Amino acid sequence: MTEPIRPYPADDHDHHDDLNNLGLQADTNMLARSVLDRRHVLGLGLLGIGLLASNRVSAATGAACTPIPGETAGPYPADGSVASGQSLNVLTRSGVVRRDLRRSLGTGNVAPGVSLTLTLKLVNTNGGCAPLRGYAVYAWHCTADGNYSMYSAPVVGEDYLRGVQASDAGGNVTFQTIVPGCYPGRWPHIHFEVYPTLASATNARNRIQTSQLALPQAMCQQAYTQPAYGSSARFLSQTSLSRDNIFSDGSAAQLPTITGNATRGYSATLTVGLAR
Repeated sequence: MTEPIRPYPADDHDHHDDLNNLGLQADTNMLARSVLDRRHVLGLGLLGIGLLASNRVSAATGAACTPIPGETAGPYPADGSVASGQSLNVLTRSGVVRRDLRRSLGTGNVAPGVSLTLTLKLVNTNGGCAPLRGYAVYAWHCTADGNYSMYSAPVVGEDYLRGVQASDAGGNVTFQTIVPGCYPGRWPHIHFEVYPTLASATNARNRIQTSQLALPQAMCQQAYTQPAYGSSARFLSQTSLSRDNIFSDGSAAQLPTITGNATRGYSATLTVGLAR
């Protein structure tokens, strides 16, 4: 599957607020959860699918040991591979191994947007879902207004919203970032690559998996009411997971569980299954 190079979005402030219409897909994904996870979600009320009174949003994930699908890195990876006619590589820059992705390493500028704490749990699908310790994850995504640092003209001099973390004993990597915006032709998403060691996370040729996670509709609709998101609400209303060129063949294993709201920020967790 390919991810097209997109035009830069024009500014717009339309927004939509239907936070409860997650539909059949969320119901189906609920059945794929473990028993303990279902009990947790059920405890949130309304199967944890709708927006709760506290503005908590939940989205189902795939089964714990489901291998994460391989996906394209897209045209803006900055991982040493040739993309968009360039061989940019943020992975060799000092400071790229970091938890907080919001500040640009080069300029110190901070990417605006709603706070998002992203945790990916790496597990071995060939080893009873045992956590994978010492692996590295490189994560990157667009800005609130749909641009990519190092590539898009408005932010070509920035390198924020990109960074690397090594997995801990529980297989977890955690990034502090923002909710990505939505741009024409794509559902809101976050790219990531997995490397066997932190030392090897310097060039795409060493990666063992490339994938993307899809952000739940309810969270995006709520976050995109904030001023930093420009045209994102309008672009979101013009697409869907079923029409997205990456997620149209299925996204159950790529939808994280979300809690929080646009005021306090969100937390997203996703189990990333790797056959090791």
